[in-house]
Amino acid sequence: MHKSLLLFLSLFLLVACATKRPEGKTEAEKLFREAENLVKVGRYILANEKLNRIRSKYPYSYYATFAELLGADVLFKQENYAEAAAAYIVFKDFHPRHKKIDYVTWRIGESFFKQLPDTHDRDLSSAFEAIKHLKEVIRVYPKSEYATKAKARIEDCEKMIRAKERYIADFYFKTDVYDAARFRYDNIIAEFQDPEIRAHSMIRAIESSIELKDKAYCNKNKAIYSDLIAENYKEDLQEVIKDCLAIKD
Repeated sequence: MHKSLLLFLSLFLLVACATKRPEGKTEAEKLFREAENLVKVGRYILANEKLNRIRSKYPYSYYATFAELLGADVLFKQENYAEAAAAYIVFKDFHPRHKKIDYVTWRIGESFFKQLPDTHDRDLSSAFEAIKHLKEVIRVYPKSEYATKAKARIEDCEKMIRAKERYIADFYFKTDVYDAARFRYDNIIAEFQDPEIRAHSMIRAIESSIELKDKAYCNKNKAIYSDLIAENYKEDLQEVIKDCLAIKD
């Protein structure tokens, strides 16, 4: 009997310690601390329950704002990136001067970045949204710890966009839709600085003009392209320009 009593007391103390609530001056603070602890161990559903209680019962509490932000973080950790982006945007709209607003802006961009497809031949609208918010981090908060991370993410997004634009232009070229292909290549030349894709586009734009029998395009752009193209592509460019200029009027 004595042993049974000791076992019962031990179990009671163990449960009591396991369920002991964190300290706090108010119930809202205790709930928030509980939610924080639950998030740390990945118990997101229970954490959301605590945060929802703060929102419903203590909407004017000091911790209500922190609960909103932690709620957005929970959505992000659950990989609900579209919902997370929306939650961060709402937070930013209502708390534009919050001390962690650089983090919030970064997380908006990161939430859109996480929605990018695995391949560049699919919808990349989230890339443009990500770039918009990530550039804001760099522009408005240049000294933020997230500015360097934002630059790296922008590079990743722009790499996919370039690949997508080349993919579309090449598709038109390969399917003999040369006017649309050249239009796309012209846009790539105007918008991107990457030497390889610019060289590819210049050569393909001239090749498209050959197919279109548009000698005037070659006359107009031969000097410009010769100045802009990367050195190791100059010979190929000169060859196609020569072929284009040989088109009979």
